[in-house]
Amino acid sequence: MSEYDGKQVVGIDLHRQRSVIVRQTAEGEQLSAVRIVNDPVALGLQIEKAGPNPEVVLEATYGWYWAVDALEAAGATVHLAHPLGVKGFRYRRVKNDVRDAGDLADLLRMHRLPEAWIAPPPVRELRELVRYRAKLVALRSGLKAQVHAVLAKAGVLIPVSDLFGVTGRQKLARVPLGEPYAQRVISLLELIDVLDQHEARFFGQIAAELCGHRGYTAIQELPGVGPTLAAIFVAEIGDVHRFVDPAHLCSWAGLTPKHRESDTTVHRGHITKQGSKLVRWAAVEAVQRHPTTAKISADKDRIEARRGKSIAKVAAARKLLTLVYYGLRDGHIRALARDRAA
Repeated sequence: MSEYDGKQVVGIDLHRQRSVIVRQTAEGEQLSAVRIVNDPVALGLQIEKAGPNPEVVLEATYGWYWAVDALEAAGATVHLAHPLGVKGFRYRRVKNDVRDAGDLADLLRMHRLPEAWIAPPPVRELRELVRYRAKLVALRSGLKAQVHAVLAKAGVLIPVSDLFGVTGRQKLARVPLGEPYAQRVISLLELIDVLDQHEARFFGQIAAELCGHRGYTAIQELPGVGPTLAAIFVAEIGDVHRFVDPAHLCSWAGLTPKHRESDTTVHRGHITKQGSKLVRWAAVEAVQRHPTTAKISADKDRIEARRGKSIAKVAAARKLLTLVYYGLRDGHIRALARDRAA
């Protein structure tokens, strides 16, 4: 226990191997600055010195899960700093780990901390499954692109809709290729088959995790949103009630335009793209490859005629995400019911 008996504020500059812990009084006086090797026990022992229920802040950086869990287990009230909100630290004339941890504590103490949401363990686990499945799909797509590249070198074009389906595989097996190229294609196909098995396994596990989730079922009623995209929305958004309205969700997903204002000058640019890349991709994917609701489709056509295809696509994705918000919040989407009634 520290000699200071008041409420303490703790800033942690978390790194991969070691971290710096700075303890401050509620008035900003520094009590200690300690560097530890990352370990839940060592972290817990340092937090005990901050007294009961300290306010602790760390940045949402690489591998923060274990630190948040250890701090909460030690009785601390944990705050997660958003990396974009504290990026000004890097422009200081003097920058080191102690200053970084102290500045985090100062921002928390002055109630100026840009906070990120601390997802509970079940949401983190679901995100791990969804994100890893997305990685598997990306790896598989890269391997398929390599197969097409080999065929392009040989000047071969196989007229099938799916080169990696049954018919496509049969035609591919009959293509005469030089030995190095043929061996490469065989190896790529074997790797694709392995990734197919892993992707199917994780897809089944995700479906089992979300079985009975009302929001997951509701948003699949949206045209273009199937089990895969619905799982992305549920996992990445997490608790939808943390957003006061759909506009805040769209802003968090990076689907709203940039706004820069100074005095009488106002600039509005392209979308910010700050937020979940998977949510943005899922929303755009749903509206560009599949028919969507009548209202969104009409709005998309109207905007496309006036502003172009790209802007219309993003606007439609934003409208779709609005319906996703209501589906996750209410367990049903009233706009779809009105469309059916009409």
